[in-house]
Amino acid sequence: MEHRASNQEPAAPRRVLVTGGAGFIGSHLVEHLVGLGHRVTVVDDLSTGHASNLDAVAGRVELIESDLEAAIPSLGKLPRFDRVFHLAATVGVDLVLTDPVRAIEINVGTTSALLAHLASHGKPPTLVASSSEVYGKPGASVFSEDDDTLYGPTTITRWSYAHAKALDEHLAMGYHHSRGLPTVSARFFNTVGPRQRGTYGMVVPRFVESALNGEPLRVFGDGHQSRCFGDVRDIVPALVRLLDSPACHGRVFNLGSDRPVTILELAETVIRTLDSRSTVRLIPYEDAYPSGFEDLRHRRPDLARVREAIGFSPGIGLEQTIRDIAADMRARPAAARGGNGGGA
Repeated sequence: MEHRASNQEPAAPRRVLVTGGAGFIGSHLVEHLVGLGHRVTVVDDLSTGHASNLDAVAGRVELIESDLEAAIPSLGKLPRFDRVFHLAATVGVDLVLTDPVRAIEINVGTTSALLAHLASHGKPPTLVASSSEVYGKPGASVFSEDDDTLYGPTTITRWSYAHAKALDEHLAMGYHHSRGLPTVSARFFNTVGPRQRGTYGMVVPRFVESALNGEPLRVFGDGHQSRCFGDVRDIVPALVRLLDSPACHGRVFNLGSDRPVTILELAETVIRTLDSRSTVRLIPYEDAYPSGFEDLRHRRPDLARVREAIGFSPGIGLEQTIRDIAADMRARPAAARGGNGGGA
């Protein structure tokens, strides 16, 4: 599905860097950029990304298979980039809980190193991927960009990810205001779609995988926690528009859907949409996660700022996303699907 605005078309091809460009969101962004006529370089160590995600643009994209921090010196030998999308990060609750040290080092250290490099190499407009986790445990039911934040104690491992992404935003703001590097921070809210794998705790592909196999969909807790699931094909064009708008530089934007659904409703929707024989099984949190996990009951973004800035409005419904994820899974070998089960 195409989501282009006519005023997005560049007068001439740009050189664009996408870190984490072989990942789920990154590969969709790379395809979109190539479709706009840009020359794209991807840096990805393929630890969670997959080179096959870029099959549709094979031969039209330069892939540097490397840890980002190790690749930064070589980037300085390339022609300067006109735009940078920094998506490389450790993502998924499972990875954060099992190796919090590496998650912090990657999410903060590589962002700092990349921004320092870009500030001294042409200062291209740069988008930094952030997360709704930055909000911590808000008192409001709808999250707005200027809300105060409240985090749990440092003894609860999951909050390390929230702190790390908040530091990324502080770095982006700092480089924008004090070093003259135009930056935009985008807080993703549960982005889903084809190519997403359930291996790292992503709930929708895990549910879809289980439904396709006729296995129980495992819902953690009581299932009444709610989330908003935005299709990646709605999100990706918005990233380009945000970075192309100077009025958006130096700002933070929520990005996702604002239509909440409980995890129990999500499981039932997956089963119904795919006409599956699966059932729903409730799993206590203590049986699903290692110690150090704390859940949020609700997570819903206020999209007023991004709507005003670029006219953003998500258009792909959850049922269509579920069908497209299922079709993508059927087309891939079982070994590449990323496992069964479900999380929240």
